[in-house]
Amino acid sequence: MLGNYVNAIAIIVGCLFGLLIHRGLKEKYKKIMMQAIGLSVILIGSTIALGGLLDPDSEAVLFIISLVIGGIIGEMLAIDKALDNFGAMLQKKFGSENNNIAQGFVTASLIFCVGSMAIIGSLESGLRGNHDMLFAKSILDGVTSMVLATTLGIGVIFSAAAVFVYQGAIIVFAGFLEPFLTEQVIREISIIGGILILSIGLGMLEIKKIKTINLLPAVLIPVIYYLWILPLINLIR
Repeated sequence: MLGNYVNAIAIIVGCLFGLLIHRGLKEKYKKIMMQAIGLSVILIGSTIALGGLLDPDSEAVLFIISLVIGGIIGEMLAIDKALDNFGAMLQKKFGSENNNIAQGFVTASLIFCVGSMAIIGSLESGLRGNHDMLFAKSILDGVTSMVLATTLGIGVIFSAAAVFVYQGAIIVFAGFLEPFLTEQVIREISIIGGILILSIGLGMLEIKKIKTINLLPAVLIPVIYYLWILPLINLIR
């Protein structure tokens, strides 16, 4: 778990530096920085998604089906309302002037969790005690959290808990999860995650407000597809 501890701490430290910068910024600088970060988030999401889609072995329509089914599940569960209530509770508790803690939390959590480094690095840490990938990810996440916190505020710091739980679960259950988290599954999860990050960037730039949070169940659909649906199709054939 050493790599996971370092990763979570790096996010917290980076965010604290970002909050110091945030406090000293005038509103006009916060606005232009939000636009700059919004563009960067769109690029990050596009790169992750296209990187997977350009793989000749990728499933052409699986990400579309996953987003549709995941969106329906998310709407039924009303995930966005639950997270908004969570953000409002945190805002009241910490007295933050930032009125959208949930946005900072979700944006940072998606960026830190959906990439292949989080999954592969956690598997390496859990199975072989090799923390090198998570150490490298810690540096990237620390810098990113600092940048995000300058505009999204204190919500970013709570992503450290999400990363710790997410990666920690993979590390603890690595022996069980390794057969299921295949290269194909990780690729498809990354494609969907990239699209979700892209949609957050569109919202940050006020281009289009998308209920990204309600699309989160989509990342589970590739796991179901490769574990149960595809074997069933092959069996019928």
